Amino acid sequence: MSTASIDLNADLGEGFGRWHLTDDEQLLSVVTSANVACGFHAGDAVTMRRVCDLAAERGVRIGAQVSYRDLAGFGRRAMDVPPEELAAEVAYQIGALEVFARAAGTRVSYVKPHGALYNRVVHDEGQARAVVEGVLLAGASLPLLGLPGSRLLETADEAGLPVVTEAFADRAYSEEGTLVPRGSEGAVVTDADAVVERSLGMARSGVVTSRGGREIAVRARSLCLHGDTPGAVGLARRVRARLESAGVRVEAFA
Repeated sequence: MSTASIDLNADLGEGFGRWHLTDDEQLLSVVTSANVACGFHAGDAVTMRRVCDLAAERGVRIGAQVSYRDLAGFGRRAMDVPPEELAAEVAYQIGALEVFARAAGTRVSYVKPHGALYNRVVHDEGQARAVVEGVLLAGASLPLLGLPGSRLLETADEAGLPVVTEAFADRAYSEEGTLVPRGSEGAVVTDADAVVERSLGMARSGVVTSRGGREIAVRARSLCLHGDTPGAVGLARRVRARLESAGVRVEAFA
């Protein structure tokens, strides 16, 4: 399969107070969609406003990156949150970001879960339904960005919400097409050349080589570039340049 275009997304606004993790300004000159932390795993009001202002200036789409309430664990710790509570907290996060997006003259264009929540809703139908309910509570038919074949995207589609599949060039894949857990050896691909070529393979052919060496399908409309890895900005620029030089259009999905 040949993909004529691909969206590039990155997790941004992942700071809190005086602590900053991502180079938001530089990454916003490369990506087409910004997954903005909404205060539950990272981010605060000032950071959210700043990132929304910068994204709006550059024409980058703003997405709400919703998470379990876990600042200490950066949203990467497994948690058991009652569905009704999770739905309310997802809606709360979207609403908070929408205030700053509208102040910047734009809007929240999509929703993407973060960390442990992202991985949980691949298989957990109850938590997936809670996330979808949270989006519906927020009062807009926002697209949900997630892993192909996940319960989240299946549930969102059943509820009438648009769905967008994504792939990760710098994460190892299992034989089943899921992400290898971060705590496992080799879960993150650190070789920059490999990340660049994996990006092109995903965009043009919709395939990636699993950790076990098998070619698997990852048909995605959006490609995630992590902003919290060393050299993230330079790598993101290399990925975009490689895609464009190969004739792949880089454009937002929303």
